[in-house]
Amino acid sequence: MMEVEFRFVRGHVEVYSEEGRFLFSADTVSEARMELMEDAA
Repeated sequence: MMEVEFRFVRGHVEVYSEEGRFLFSADTVSEARMELMEDAA
């Protein structure tokens, strides 16, 4: 799985790459991790 940063913004989670590029947002960290796993498959 790639290295990412989770940022909590106004009640949701934003996911950024190591370089600081926005990837996507999710309702929870758990949901974000699941999406990352799906993308890696």
